[in-house]
Amino acid sequence: MKRIDANRVFVPRQGPMRVDATIYASEAINLEESAVAQLCDAASLPGVERVLATPDIHHGYGVPIGSVVAMKDAVIPAAVGYDINCGMRIISTPLKRKEVDAEALAISISRDIPLGEGKTNLRLSAKDLRVVLAKGVRGLGEVDLGGGRIEAARRVEDEADDIGRIEDFGSLAGEPDHLTPRAIERGQNQLGTLGGGNHFIEIQVVERVDRQDAAEFFGLFQDQIVIMIYSGSRGLGHQVADDYMRVAAKKTGGQCPNRHLCFLPADDADGAAYVGAMRAAANFAYVNRQIMAMLARHNFRRMYGDAPMPLVYDVTHNMAKLESHGGQWLWIHRKGATRAFPGALMQGTRFSRMGQPVLIPGSMGTASYVLVAGERAAESLYSVNHGAGRVMSRTAATGHGRHGQRRGAGISEQRFRETMKGIALICADRSSVKEEAPDAYKDIDSVVDVVVGAGLGEVVARMRPLAVLKG
Repeated sequence: MKRIDANRVFVPRQGPMRVDATIYASEAINLEESAVAQLCDAASLPGVERVLATPDIHHGYGVPIGSVVAMKDAVIPAAVGYDINCGMRIISTPLKRKEVDAEALAISISRDIPLGEGKTNLRLSAKDLRVVLAKGVRGLGEVDLGGGRIEAARRVEDEADDIGRIEDFGSLAGEPDHLTPRAIERGQNQLGTLGGGNHFIEIQVVERVDRQDAAEFFGLFQDQIVIMIYSGSRGLGHQVADDYMRVAAKKTGGQCPNRHLCFLPADDADGAAYVGAMRAAANFAYVNRQIMAMLARHNFRRMYGDAPMPLVYDVTHNMAKLESHGGQWLWIHRKGATRAFPGALMQGTRFSRMGQPVLIPGSMGTASYVLVAGERAAESLYSVNHGAGRVMSRTAATGHGRHGQRRGAGISEQRFRETMKGIALICADRSSVKEEAPDAYKDIDSVVDVVVGAGLGEVVARMRPLAVLKG
């Protein structure tokens, strides 16, 4: 590796690598040897055109989390990952910090949105689930929400306005027929659930505005209360990934640098099937966040009156998309990376002048950011990090293995309380929540400094959490 400047590391083509790789990282960013090795494996794939890593890079499955892989005519299930269209959205409110009891609001929301792994909420008929998978948020008007609290929370006017503020308008060309029965089964009753791991709902306050023009355009202001929702495609997306990683391993295993990093030709039946299934899982994730947004708004309005609560934006990561870069059509895989399109690439949307809002959450208990694309965004294929990135495994953070075995000291309870001071925590499993402790992640401010320093993005606003809901 060779450092180019304060924010870039260059990995020249060597050994089996077919292309060079770039890592956006300062001296302050921890670079795991195993994650860099995975990035080099991605640069060794047949048909690879570009490989880069964002400053939240850390070891993942097949490729690092925080990586961008551009392929000419192939899709890589592992370079999308298990939680297809894991993403986040920010809902704005008209109220300021002193006007809201963040803990009470979080507790209220937790009564409507199940937290943690394996939880269920809205159960759809087979017919309605197919509509969700095929059409995403744009198909919700055709779906029977059951007449209960979710139906009561729904507002058609919110939904209509939200669609223009969601990446892909919340709807991709999903192909439900390309999902296995097990994937369908796992998604049947999980809409409107948060999940576990690094997913969260936060009540945040806008503590700093750096670009007043963009903040006003996005509906953000100093001392404002906003709600951030961070979740994905739940068990359905996980099953789609698992199913097609197996297909890819059988099809191209002999051509791949490791057994996890196998691809599918985009123009054959298996590749097309994966793309259709991936898009269906992405639609499921969009609808999942939409339903949680309905419930969050409903609880806010029940406590604080019938307030306007427009969506700022909903962004996706863990996706492969066919995009034109430098006059060439490429499959851009963003795993743990977020798209950052400027206004010129947002024509036909309400963000054609300012560019899309780029949402970068911190870890639990730390700051989150809204950015816009920077002047050098094209250099990274219009991609930035999706968060802070881990520096400790879940085992190291808790000091326990998967079955409760003691595996070290872990983060002490005292240290955990110190890092969460002043933040209300509502969680489903107190025994495992330290897996997501602030100390288990890189410093989000240092990570965002790299994005800004490299010219990939500009900070619009910084938020900090007042209350956190976790699995």
